[in-house]
Amino acid sequence: MRKMKKFFGVLILFCFFILIIFIYQGIYFPESFKQEREKLFLIERGENLFQIAENLEKEGLIKNKFLFDLYIFIKGAQRKLQAGEYFLSPSESINRIAEKIISGDITKIVVTIPEGFTVRQIEEKMGLKLPGENLEGFLFPDTYQFPLRVSGEEVVKKMRDNFDKKLAPYRNEISGAGLTISEIVSMASLLEKEVKTKEDKEIVSGILWKRLENNVPLQVDATITYILRYKTTNPEGVAPRPYGARISKEDLQIDSPYNTYKYLGLPLGPICNPGLDSILAAMYPEDSGFWYYLSPWDDEGTIFSETLEKHNIAKEKYLR
Repeated sequence: MRKMKKFFGVLILFCFFILIIFIYQGIYFPESFKQEREKLFLIERGENLFQIAENLEKEGLIKNKFLFDLYIFIKGAQRKLQAGEYFLSPSESINRIAEKIISGDITKIVVTIPEGFTVRQIEEKMGLKLPGENLEGFLFPDTYQFPLRVSGEEVVKKMRDNFDKKLAPYRNEISGAGLTISEIVSMASLLEKEVKTKEDKEIVSGILWKRLENNVPLQVDATITYILRYKTTNPEGVAPRPYGARISKEDLQIDSPYNTYKYLGLPLGPICNPGLDSILAAMYPEDSGFWYYLSPWDDEGTIFSETLEKHNIAKEKYLR
């Protein structure tokens, strides 16, 4: 009898040992040891652990849904599984797949929005309509990671939040100078489009603020370009202009609150989404004796002039 009990005791221990090995292999060894291609696996909002495990097994990503359930229960992560799209492979073990889903390691796209992009250009790059009004100037240009099926609302929120974060250290200083964020960003957007280097932006900033203080029209070509190419709604009878087209004398008479040839002051709002260098140049203009500037088409650098006569000579020389 004792031998029989001992035998059954050993048998139970052996079976338990085999079960542990089975569970360990099932959880920590992949479904396939071949380098299988990744699949896009979607977890909908509201799906529970058992639905996720069932779908993983159906897709051939895991061998045993019960082992997936067991691992999640052991981790105490039943409520930590995150919705989204994941690139998963049968070459990954259950624990690795589970950890991806627990940590929310969803598939992301990396998008770089260059400084000076308009809302329309961002929409074209993202293939999305961005909801909301008065977005121009307040979507901070940067490199972003978005979910694979990102919504326009998510893009706007992330870019606006980034803008607020970048501007936070300067808000008190701007208001202390008697200016608004919108005025600074509008000026910065002109600098972003008109000149390239930080040093030139600071000088041009000084020129433009000086014109404003003296009730002189800004006469910024980039505002005309914005009206013709990038505005969502152009003035009546004005068709969007193709890239590379030069501004004509007739264009300077377009009736638009963005036309800085026709109307005094800053344009109605920003004409692009400027980077931090342009924003800082708008905040810290360089005082100079210049009233005019010119950006040659051959990228030779900004040409500055003290008088209209010298400016016209520069135009004749560099813009022929």
